[in-house]
Amino acid sequence: MPEAPLLKLAGVDTFYGPIPILQDIYLEVYAGEIVCLLGGNASGKSTTLKTILGLVRPARGTVEFRGERIDGLPTAQIVARGIAIVPENRRIFPQMSVLENLEMGAYLRRDRRAFAEDLERVLGLFPRLRERLRQAGGTLSGGEQQMLAVGRALMSRPSLLLMDEPSMGLAPVLVERSFELIQEINRQGTTVLMVEQNAQMALSIARRGYVLQTGRIVLADTAENLLASETMRRAYLGT
Repeated sequence: MPEAPLLKLAGVDTFYGPIPILQDIYLEVYAGEIVCLLGGNASGKSTTLKTILGLVRPARGTVEFRGERIDGLPTAQIVARGIAIVPENRRIFPQMSVLENLEMGAYLRRDRRAFAEDLERVLGLFPRLRERLRQAGGTLSGGEQQMLAVGRALMSRPSLLLMDEPSMGLAPVLVERSFELIQEINRQGTTVLMVEQNAQMALSIARRGYVLQTGRIVLADTAENLLASETMRRAYLGT
């Protein structure tokens, strides 16, 4: 019997007022994968993540996680079921310390005994954060704030990590390191759905990819096939 997807969007339409943003979206993510969602500005990528999280409600279609519908649930319940997000532009709590930001990531958890274990895991991934635990988040560099945003999301111990433009605003030397860390997080057992404009880099670490254009999925294939696609190269890879 074929494996069921961890996350499934089927026939999803999402509107902002009368304006259609997503139209007839079909998307699946299987446990253990890195899947990337690509497309230009205003293509609907971030709205897809917001729809998964319940920040906006689909007008039609369904969103399922672990085989159960989550469209219509409050965001807090969706997060509690095992989905976390690293938002665009990081959005850490600038006045809080690094440790307090990480504690906020575990806010909905009840297994407080495992907190220290997960904190150690995060600080192992991001040794720089260990050096700055008492420092205000807003005083960190852009790269360090990205580490903190990822670490905060991991503190909820998610099964599925949503990442919205993880390379945005990072110096080129930090982008490659950021994608290496995404691979390491995935190897440690977290499934990743990543929205990204850097298509070349995203496809280099993903298993599969979807391409959005004005709210519709126009390409869906393995990362290898998308990298080799003439349409993909002309439109998104700059070659």
